[in-house]
Amino acid sequence: MNDYDVAIIGSGLGGLACGAILSKNGYKVVVLEKNKVPGGCLQTFERKGVKFETGMHYIGSMREGETLNRYFKYLSLNDQVQLNELDRNGYDVISFVGKRYPFANGNEPFIETLSRFFPKESASIRKYIRDMGEIASRSPLYSLNHFEDPYYTNEYALSTGVDDYLIELTDNQILRNVLTGIMPLYGGRKDITPLYYHAIIADFYNRSAFRIVGGSDRIASSLCTSVREAGGEIITEARVEKIICNQNRASRITLCSGETLSASHFISAIHPALLMDMIDTPLIRKSYRKRVRSIPQTDSNFTVYIKFRELTVPYMNYNFFHYPGQSVWESPYFFYMHLCREKNQRMAHGAILYENMRWEEVERWKDLPCGNRGQEYEDFKTIRAEKLLSALEKQFPGTVCNIENYWTSTPLTYNYYTGTPQGAMFGIMRNKNDLRGISIMQRTKVPNLYLAGQNINAHGIMGVIIGSVLTCAEIMGIEPLLKQIQNT
Repeated sequence: MNDYDVAIIGSGLGGLACGAILSKNGYKVVVLEKNKVPGGCLQTFERKGVKFETGMHYIGSMREGETLNRYFKYLSLNDQVQLNELDRNGYDVISFVGKRYPFANGNEPFIETLSRFFPKESASIRKYIRDMGEIASRSPLYSLNHFEDPYYTNEYALSTGVDDYLIELTDNQILRNVLTGIMPLYGGRKDITPLYYHAIIADFYNRSAFRIVGGSDRIASSLCTSVREAGGEIITEARVEKIICNQNRASRITLCSGETLSASHFISAIHPALLMDMIDTPLIRKSYRKRVRSIPQTDSNFTVYIKFRELTVPYMNYNFFHYPGQSVWESPYFFYMHLCREKNQRMAHGAILYENMRWEEVERWKDLPCGNRGQEYEDFKTIRAEKLLSALEKQFPGTVCNIENYWTSTPLTYNYYTGTPQGAMFGIMRNKNDLRGISIMQRTKVPNLYLAGQNINAHGIMGVIIGSVLTCAEIMGIEPLLKQIQNT
């Protein structure tokens, strides 16, 4: 039996960020990962010389002094993670009803650029970008202000839907659809998703947008180094079987290997529904377990990982969102981006192309082994991929003939490697109509068991890091932690 101050289940961004924060503050930490490689959605994989990302495709607010840049400095990531800035004149391009609308970095460039397409809507665009910034700034750990209450409590932004807000903003349906075009970044749904999640994403990338040179696993690798250099441990192929509790608190973890680990504090950075299967204690009520297990999940993606023929496709320094129908919310879409191997890249080596996919579309194959789900499943993926590539070719003629190889993944793949129920890309579905029902806080009814990860605060690199800070604050106190971040 090994004794630790903190045992962390899961080595995704939430688990690794908690491990890095606590270990640098002198806690004896162990991070337990069921897979061979740590990283969760930060993981990459390689096919025929091209490295593909699995979840973290690009990040924002990384110029000097911006919020994520300050968190990266605090987590000692800046020196280890190299970035390549996306086109400031159009880091994201929304393709809708036959036209392409670029999103430029910065409030005034954003307003000026979109106003060229909507000259009568300049005031609405200005109000939109100002509102997104104001909503985001009210989040204390996003703005790094108002630390007297570190939790986000703005009722309007949490109870108002994205679509509700945009209908009030403007009568121009095309502009409403264009502004909604970043919806795939948070798995939004019409009449459900709170404005807050849209605002955080919009402001985050409006400030600046970057790709990670060499892949998102650089972040995971750097955090692992920070944990280990501070004396912490990361144990892979360590699947947790049970969290054992006494009458008052959690006391130890048993692994499927039979090994037992004890700790003073425990952090679960896996999906809360999976945690419910690992812990048997009257401290967690049946009603809570039922609620956690019944929260709807976001959809997942069908992804095509593309390897281009050498020196055939110019590097595209922006991200492309395509909507072929009359409504962003209701029509299918695809997201397309090139992978960044080096700074100031000129030619593309690989790309990621994905579209929305529901769990129900692949559920019939869920009990078959990964990598051997049968010919029917392989044929299903091939037909889906060829259809998606055909849609890509219409938008970028001459692309498909320069594809040397491609590979695919479905919600089954994501479920297998991350353990996320139904392969949900963004975890639980945030619902403005049921804020209490979907709310999961860092603290549990087990006094020394805490939660982290994308389901606790918000998804995405910023949401998960902020959530990790709040989780660590439950153990070490919020004041010293906030002072450290401020003084970095």
